[in-house]
Amino acid sequence: MVAPHSRRPGRLAVLAGLAAALTAAGGLTTGPARATGAGCRVDYTVSAQWPGGFGAGVAVTNLGDPVTGWTLTWSFTAGQAVTQAWNATVTQNGGQVRAVNAAHNATLATGGSASFGFNGSWTGANPAPAGFALNGVACTGSTTPTTPPTPTTPPTTPPTSPPPAPHTFTNPLKAQGPDPWLRYHDGFYYLATTTWNNKITMRRSATLGGLASAADQVLFTLTRPNGAGTMWAPEFHLLDGPNGRRWYFYYTAGQEPYDLGTQRIHVLESAGADPMGPYTFKADLLDPTQNNTWELDPSILQLNGRLYLLGTFFNGSQPTFIRELANPWTAAGTRHVLSTPTYSWETVGGAVNEGAEVLQRNGRTFIVFSASHCSTAEYKMGLLTYAGGDPLSSSSWVKSPNPVFQRNNAAGVYGPGHGGFFTSPDGTEDWMVYHATTNPGGNCDLNRSTRAQRFTWKADGTPDFGTPVGLGVTLAAPSGE
Repeated sequence: MVAPHSRRPGRLAVLAGLAAALTAAGGLTTGPARATGAGCRVDYTVSAQWPGGFGAGVAVTNLGDPVTGWTLTWSFTAGQAVTQAWNATVTQNGGQVRAVNAAHNATLATGGSASFGFNGSWTGANPAPAGFALNGVACTGSTTPTTPPTPTTPPTTPPTSPPPAPHTFTNPLKAQGPDPWLRYHDGFYYLATTTWNNKITMRRSATLGGLASAADQVLFTLTRPNGAGTMWAPEFHLLDGPNGRRWYFYYTAGQEPYDLGTQRIHVLESAGADPMGPYTFKADLLDPTQNNTWELDPSILQLNGRLYLLGTFFNGSQPTFIRELANPWTAAGTRHVLSTPTYSWETVGGAVNEGAEVLQRNGRTFIVFSASHCSTAEYKMGLLTYAGGDPLSSSSWVKSPNPVFQRNNAAGVYGPGHGGFFTSPDGTEDWMVYHATTNPGGNCDLNRSTRAQRFTWKADGTPDFGTPVGLGVTLAAPSGE
């Protein structure tokens, strides 16, 4: 038998009004002013002005709950227009102006501030902007007129410091993090990995690199006799349930003390839309007619309007399986063999296909799986391509003859596998998460670390994962951080 691998904030208190009321005096705007209110403070300063133009700076201090991602809006009068901006993306539609955070100043802790600046033009008159709102909530507070600054010549460079260099990170994201599952959701990265005990944990961070120092939080403690411990291969998916969209947390666990033959797939359901829960136990995802062997490595496929569970089991070798679901926690039929290990690169140390993960792009569906025994340095990834037809039939899937991601001796990366996929915060890049070891002999225990790197696509529309990058190599963070 082959052994397996091993608030959102509450009410947002917002701006306390515009801090500058700039009076029109001979066609010139006024200078700095301040207004405060229940949720934040805004400092608006006209740093320079000249006939037909001006420069301004805005500083927002958050006095309410922390926010990740902010938008500041206000109104200009006819003839006023933003011509240049820095440290925020500023757009204008008629008299409505919208400033959206840059990547480096998106997070505002309580008491935290963000600043940006812009140059503008005006014709006829240049009165104070009005109607400021933060994240859609109108600002309140008073305005105080001030004396207009002396006219100057236009600045030649933006009168603020440039944004910091792009974010970077290094692997690993978790030193002991086998079978990783990672999602980016509502401004945070969420990571769960095998714990090998009775605890289900998750960590989160606003940046990918920040996961390395983020604390694991216990989401759920296993107590049911048929799934009391040895938690492996967790995944969480946002799916439609009877009470709306919920996170469904899939995992493998069995009886205690550890007994491989009792390892089965189970699922939790979240109370709301937060990946961190809280969660309650939902169901044992047992095969309704073939509950006669262990099943591991749960994952979810959504294809042609139907929902499927992917996994691996033992039938003399270790193939992957697919089973249709009636809903996120109920089987609609028995398992069907999806792929069987037959190539030489799939049978090192044992004939294994496991860790099936879905990758979809431009109408095409792929399943990336791990092959060979997890305890060897030859643990690697293969690729199935959906060719149409019944997804429950193995003939509907074409296996690539060669592995698509494997060891990199020069970089000291061995046994890379159990990959998952996510997109960058701005949606422009595709990324993979996986585990690997620095041990040339391989590992199938907690001594496999979580790693992430960007991947691209070939001209034929298939993924190009490249080669695994070594630990400690500086990589550019996902776009949009």
